[in-house]
Amino acid sequence: MSYQHISVSGQPIALPVGKVVCIGQNYQDHIAEMQSKTAPDALFFIKPSTALCPLAPAFSIPPDRGAVHNETELAVLIGKPLKNADFATVQDAIWGYSLALDLTLRDVQAQLKQLGRPWEVAKGFDGACPVAGFVEKSQLQHSQQLEFRLLVNGKLRQNGNTANMIRGINQLISEMSQHFTLLPGDMVLTGTPAGVGPLAAGDELELQLAEHLHITTKVSA
Repeated sequence: MSYQHISVSGQPIALPVGKVVCIGQNYQDHIAEMQSKTAPDALFFIKPSTALCPLAPAFSIPPDRGAVHNETELAVLIGKPLKNADFATVQDAIWGYSLALDLTLRDVQAQLKQLGRPWEVAKGFDGACPVAGFVEKSQLQHSQQLEFRLLVNGKLRQNGNTANMIRGINQLISEMSQHFTLLPGDMVLTGTPAGVGPLAAGDELELQLAEHLHITTKVSA
């Protein structure tokens, strides 16, 4: 299914589909569950535009590449160019917010890490970023105090709050813009809390972003 940015009400957004710039290790509880090593510098990586796909009514996962893990994240849609941006400029450039899954080929990623190789193929494959409709910035007053959660087959798997980010939204986007120019239609993923785990064909998912977004979907067989 082709992808286009849409609003939470289902209306097309007049922005192109661009790259997805992500931050890893932005919630302490996820760092702990992955037993990861951290560094002072942020861990940034990019998913190509071909990774984007609609979150609902269903999305697919690779059937033959090992475990595919959910990583539920606040997604930020960029509406204006950003380069070497300060916090105020970042805030002005944000179109809106949504939820996305940073799907990860965990076995592939682990193998590549052991070899000391980059792990983009574990994060940037086609369909690796299912995303819901976006809530306009004006409708969301406290983006740094948002609870979000993921249920899989009716059981709570991830429950996070943007207040617990190591780097706040404007800070991480400002830092990203020192390395990568962000263009209108680009999307930023802001990190995942604890609770990552494998998905399987037939799983039913429910995602909620405070009172702003509630969506059900499934992993297609």
